[in-house]
Amino acid sequence: MKIGATQISALSRLFSPTVFRDLARKGRSPLFARLLFDADLLQYEFDSSYTVSSAFEAAFSILQQSGIRDEYIFRSAITKNILLRRHSLKTASMLTEFRAGVCKADIVILNGTSTVYEIKSDRDSLCRLSNQIDNYQKVFGEIYVIAGQSHVNEVVRNTSSEVGVMELVGRSRIRTVRKAIDCSDRVCPSSIFESLRIEEARQILKNTGAEFVDVPNIVLRSTMRDCFKKMEPKYAHDQMVKVLRQTRNLSPLTDLVFRLPISLQAAALSFQLRKADHQRLISTIKTPLDVAITWA
Repeated sequence: MKIGATQISALSRLFSPTVFRDLARKGRSPLFARLLFDADLLQYEFDSSYTVSSAFEAAFSILQQSGIRDEYIFRSAITKNILLRRHSLKTASMLTEFRAGVCKADIVILNGTSTVYEIKSDRDSLCRLSNQIDNYQKVFGEIYVIAGQSHVNEVVRNTSSEVGVMELVGRSRIRTVRKAIDCSDRVCPSSIFESLRIEEARQILKNTGAEFVDVPNIVLRSTMRDCFKKMEPKYAHDQMVKVLRQTRNLSPLTDLVFRLPISLQAAALSFQLRKADHQRLISTIKTPLDVAITWA
C-alpha cells in the first residue's frame, strides 16, 4: 500500500513530545485524535478491544517500513537493542538532544564511556554530517553514525576509521558495519564545560577540590571555564560521564518503561515527565480507541 507524505507526517507526529505529554498530564490529547484521522489509521479494522496503545503500535509498525523510517524509529531501535539489551537503566544513562558545540547529539549513552549516536534516517541528507562529527569529537569518547542501507556506504566513505558505522536492518535490527574507536583522551575540556548544566560543571570541579563560594555570578561561568581548560582531556571526559550518570539517572523510569508498549519506550526515555504523571499515562493508553477519537 502506497503511503502519502501527509500520512507519513501524521504518523511521525503521533510520537511527538506534545502528544506524549498531553496523554500523561491531561489524560487525553485532541492532537492524537486528529492525527489518527490525518494518518488514515482508522481505515484499519480496529474492533472494540483496541486502545490508544493499539493505535501507537499500528502507527509504529507502518513507520518501520524501509524507505519511510523516521528518526523516532532509529531512536527506538537504539533504545531497545543497545540501552535496554546491552546495558541497564540502573547502570547506564541515555541523553537526547544533548548539546555538543554548535550541534545537538541525537542520542548519547553513558556507561563506561560516552557514546554518541548520530541518526541519519531514510529521510535525512548527509550534508551536515562532517560538521556534526567535528563537534562530537570534542565532547564524546565514541562516535557512531547509524543509518539505513541507502546511506551506509557513503557514511563509511566519508568518515574516518575512528567513527563507527551502524545500519538499521529491517524493522529494528542493528548491524555494526565498523566499530568505533574510543578517543576520549582527545576531547576538548572547554567544549565539555559548554555542554553541561552549571551545577554539573560545579560538581566536576568540586571533585577536583575547586570551590566557588565567593565568586560573583557575573564571572562564575568564565572562572569555571578557565578551570576546565586546565584539565587533562581524559580526566574531564571521565568526570563528565561520572557526573552525568548521577544527574541524568534513568533508573526511576524503569517501572514506567516496562509497562509501556515497545513503540512508546523510547518516548518515555526521551521526553521528561513528572513522576506524578506516570500512572496517568499508563491508564490513558488503555483508553478504548472509540473513546479516544472523540477527543478531537
